[in-house]
Amino acid sequence: MSFLPVPTPRAAAQSRAAALGLLLALIALGLLWELWLAPTGTGTLAIKVLPLVLALPGLLKQRLYTFRWLSLAVWLYFTEGVVRAWSDPAPSQALAGLEIALSIALFCACALHVRQRLALGRAQAAA
Repeated sequence: MSFLPVPTPRAAAQSRAAALGLLLALIALGLLWELWLAPTGTGTLAIKVLPLVLALPGLLKQRLYTFRWLSLAVWLYFTEGVVRAWSDPAPSQALAGLEIALSIALFCACALHVRQRLALGRAQAAA
């Protein structure tokens, strides 16, 4: 038995919107970082945002599976941010810090959304 209140559909919509906004911000950061702000060569590292772009349709269609795998995949971007914050020169360190913050926030938004949707499903099944 859970003592947590059942989330409202509005709360689930807000967590979905937060996850979508954070995903778009992480995509934009990855592209700007590798192509314009602090490029590390020919810009081929910009391909690293491809998994994030592939998650967009699933988030837009509210597929719970996409929120689940994205909450795991985002840790790769967190790890990259930590490594680059430690090893890259000055301009990239600040961008890496932003990548760390965005990836943690995206994980939290995805995890919250999954939790809310599952609770809503349980509440609807009980009613």
